[in-house]
Parts: sequence; structure tokens; C-alpha cells
Amino acid sequence: MLQTGYVLSGLIAAAIICLGARFWVAPAAASGGFGIAESPSLSKGFIAWLSVKGTRDIASGLFVIILMTNGTPLVLGEFMFAASLIAFGDMVTVLRSGGSRTLAFGMHGLTGLAIVATGACLLAATR
Repeated sequence: MLQTGYVLSGLIAAAIICLGARFWVAPAAASGGFGIAESPSLSKGFIAWLSVKGTRDIASGLFVIILMTNGTPLVLGEFMFAASLIAFGDMVTVLRSGGSRTLAFGMHGLTGLAIVATGACLLAATR
């Protein structure tokens, strides 16, 4: 169970770092793939906001890596539960904007559930 939690944590960290980098490298594609309806055109200001989001995604992935290498399974598991709120918040944001329900539930909602499952694996291994 512990090894599964660490493997899943590593995959989640790598994925969120890659997604964050995409907001820096290909902001139009990243913005379009997020699922928010009626996103504004890519002005200089909007690209800057997308870069802010990308930076926060990269930092979130690095937090997971730091906890994997320096923390305990308990702290990593608790962090993963808290971090799942990001994915669930993204899901609600997409739904509130009238965006794609498929992306909201299929990408953001399932990501949140995967993060919760990862946290549960880690916490179960500490008991």
C-alpha cells in the first residue's frame, strides 16, 4: 500500500508539473484544454494570468516531490487530501462557467478522486 501511494504521488507530481509547464510553453492549447467556457482571447494580460497558473501548478508538483523525499507518509497523505481540493475546485469552476461537463468531471473530478485515493493509500499504510 505504501509503495502504491508513493508511485501514485510521483505520477501526480510529474503530471502537474508537465501541465504547469504547458501553460508557459503553449498557453493557447493549455487554456483551451482546461474546459472553461468562453475563455478570453490570448491577450498579453491573459497569457500572463496563464503563466501564473502554470507557476502554481509547477510549485504544487514540487511540493509533492519534496514531501516524498523529506516527509513521512502521514504528512504526504494529508497533503494529498488537501491538494485534491485544487482539482475539485477546478471542476466546480469549469461547471460554473458553463464549460464542458465531460472535462469538468472526466479530467478535474477524476484527478481529484485519484489524489484522494493516493492520500488514502498513504494514510492506510501508516496505520
